Amino acid sequence: MKRILIQLDTDPQPSVFDRVVAVDADVDEIFSYSGVTPENVEGLVHGAIFTRKPADLKYTAIFVGGSNVAAGEAVFKKVRKSFYGPMKVSVMMDSNGSNTTASAAVLAAARHLDLKQTTAVVLGGTGPVGCRAAQLLLSEGATVRLASRTLDKAKSTAELLSAAVDTTLLQPVKVESPSEAQAASLGAHLVIAAGAAGVELLPTGTWRLLAGLEVLIDLNAVPPVGIEGVEIMDKGTERHDVICYGAIGVGGTKMKIHSAAIRKLFESNDQKLDTAAIYEIGRSLG
Repeated sequence: MKRILIQLDTDPQPSVFDRVVAVDADVDEIFSYSGVTPENVEGLVHGAIFTRKPADLKYTAIFVGGSNVAAGEAVFKKVRKSFYGPMKVSVMMDSNGSNTTASAAVLAAARHLDLKQTTAVVLGGTGPVGCRAAQLLLSEGATVRLASRTLDKAKSTAELLSAAVDTTLLQPVKVESPSEAQAASLGAHLVIAAGAAGVELLPTGTWRLLAGLEVLIDLNAVPPVGIEGVEIMDKGTERHDVICYGAIGVGGTKMKIHSAAIRKLFESNDQKLDTAAIYEIGRSLG
C-alpha cells in the first residue's frame, strides 16, 4: 500500500523544502494544502482517516508546517482533536523547522558537554527555535538562562515552557546589548544564538573574554551571523579554544532528523511527533 503524506501548511504556498524532504524520505504520494487553519483543517483530517481501514491507517500521515510556528501549533492541536477512536493517523509538527533545528543544536552540544553539568545561555530564547532548545536542554538537566530583549517576554516564555518541562533550573534574563549578552553568559559553558536573521547578538571580543565557555552554536545563516567569529560551515570547529557550530554545520543533523521523523510516521498510526518526540528520534540516530 502506498505511503501518503498530507502536508498541511499555514502559508499561502506549501513549502517546497518540506516536500523535497518527504520525497527523499521515500514517501510515495504527497498531498499539499496551503492556508490551513484550525477552522478549515477538520475536513482534511477526516479525508485522511475515513478512506482506509484502521489497520491500513499507518500508511497515511500528516505533516504540519509553515513559517508561523504559533499557527502550526494551533493546527497541530486541532488535527489531533479531529480523530475518532481508532480512526487516526500519525502527525508531525515542524513549522519553520523549529523542532528539528532545536533538536540538532542540543544534540551538537551534547557531543562535547555533559548537559546535566552544563550552564547554557539561549540568546533569542523566546523565538520558535530558542524556546524549544531551552526546553530540550532543561529536559536533559541543564541549567538554562533564557534571554530576550524584554524580561517580561522571557518570563512569559518560561511560563509556557513549564507546561512541557520542569523549569526549576530556568532563569529568564533581559539582553538588549552585547554587554548584557556578555553579562548573561558569565560562567556559562554553552551559548546558543537563535535570534532573528541578520542580527549580531554576541561579538567576538565579548565571547573570547568568557572564562569557562566551551561550546558556541549559532543558528543564523544570514550575515551578520548571530555570534561574530562563528562561520556558518563550522561543525565542531575550534576557534579561540571554543568548539563552534554554524547554521549549516548544525543543518546536516537537522536534515537527518527531519527525514528520520518522516519515516517514523509510517511505523504506526498513533505517532505524535512534537518537540520531545523529534528530539528522541535525533538521539536514536547516534
